[in-house]
Amino acid sequence: MKEKICREKMDLVEKLGVHLENREQLAPFAARILAYIILTGKIGTTFDDMVTILRASKSTISTHLNHLQDLKKIVYITKTGDRKRYFIINKDLIVQYIDAMINEWQEVKALHLEIKKYKETINTQKIINEEEKFDLNFHNDYIKFLDEASMSIKQLRENQFNI
Repeated sequence: MKEKICREKMDLVEKLGVHLENREQLAPFAARILAYIILTGKIGTTFDDMVTILRASKSTISTHLNHLQDLKKIVYITKTGDRKRYFIINKDLIVQYIDAMINEWQEVKALHLEIKKYKETINTQKIINEEEKFDLNFHNDYIKFLDEASMSIKQLRENQFNI
C-alpha cells in the first residue's frame, strides 16, 4: 500500500511539475522540487530526502532550492532537537496566487464592460438593421461569471487564511 501511494505521489509530482514549469516559468527540475514539496505537506521534506527520492545530485537540488527560496515559493522550518531544515511551501504564495487571480479577473471584467458599452453605443446609434446589432449576452454572462468567481475565491481566501 505504501509503495502504491509513493508511486502515485511521484506520478503526481511529474504532472504538477509540468504544470508549474509552464505556469511559473520554472526550470523543469525546480518545478518538480516545488511539486514534491507541495505534495509532502506541512511536515516538510529535507535536502537529503530530496536527493534520494528525486534522484538528483546534491548540487542540482541545492541550486534549485536556493532559487525557489529566492523566489519566496518555499521556506524552511526547523524542528526541536533536529539539525535538519525541512522545506515547505510558503503559505503567502497561495495568498499571492489568489490575489493575482482576483486582480486579473477584475482587469478582464473592466475590459468586457468597456467592450459592452461600446457595442451598446453602436447598437443604439449606428446600426439600423436589427440583424447587424451586437449580441451582448456573452458579455453579460461572462461579467456575471467573473463577479461570482471573484466572490467565491475571496471567500476561500478569507476562510483559509483569515484575511
